[in-house]
Amino acid sequence: MILFSTGVLVGLYLFEGFPVLMVGVGLFTNLVYFGLLQTFPYIMLSSPNFILSCILVVTNHYMAFQYFAEEYYAFSEVLAYFTICLWVIPFSFFVSLSAGENVLPSTMQQGDDVVSNYFTKGKRGKRSGILLIFSFLKEAILPSRQKMY
Repeated sequence: MILFSTGVLVGLYLFEGFPVLMVGVGLFTNLVYFGLLQTFPYIMLSSPNFILSCILVVTNHYMAFQYFAEEYYAFSEVLAYFTICLWVIPFSFFVSLSAGENVLPSTMQQGDDVVSNYFTKGKRGKRSGILLIFSFLKEAILPSRQKMY
């Protein structure tokens, strides 16, 4: 994915005439992302690589906003640039770090995971709070059909 984004940046420079500084900062950002892959599942928030990548993401956004404010491109093209060159790699890092393998549905018994235990506080069959309100409203507004014998 990083290589694809790098290829798109090079293509934008060669064929679309994007500014050298904007493409250069984008390529440097991708290089920093490669550095994050060296210790991938273990990314320390205080590491210089992570801090630099956060600074570069903000810098890339600023430069892109400045460029697209001066040059007219269709909204779909601007959105494609932001999606492919700026958002997809950080979003992929975030999603892959936040989705733990031990909480996938196929690896645990139903109800044994940390999340459902936290929300129910170990109590089964008893609903409280906003879930109770929503289930009441659902039954009041959209009553379910009862089987008639």
